[in-house]
Amino acid sequence: MQLHLLNRSVASSHVYQDALRAMGDDDYLLLIEDGVYGAVAPLHEHFASIPGRLYALREDLASRGLEGRCAEQVIVVDMEGFVQLTEKTERSVSWF
Repeated sequence: MQLHLLNRSVASSHVYQDALRAMGDDDYLLLIEDGVYGAVAPLHEHFASIPGRLYALREDLASRGLEGRCAEQVIVVDMEGFVQLTEKTERSVSWF
């Protein structure tokens, strides 16, 4: 079980495709920094293949004026939730 961290917007980079291809069935994806733009419609549709495993960092959403605008299937976590995800998984992989 791995935690994948994506910090690039799906609107400006295709690295998200590499992350999705690398994900196992029990892996999680956390959108951080500019990656949180992928939590908002219609960009969230790029992550339709991982229902229940897509997270976005609340602090990064707030700093970009996106808090409260996430798609319904995105799970919003704060820094404490981020730490809990890292504790739950064996390792983290960063996609930049």
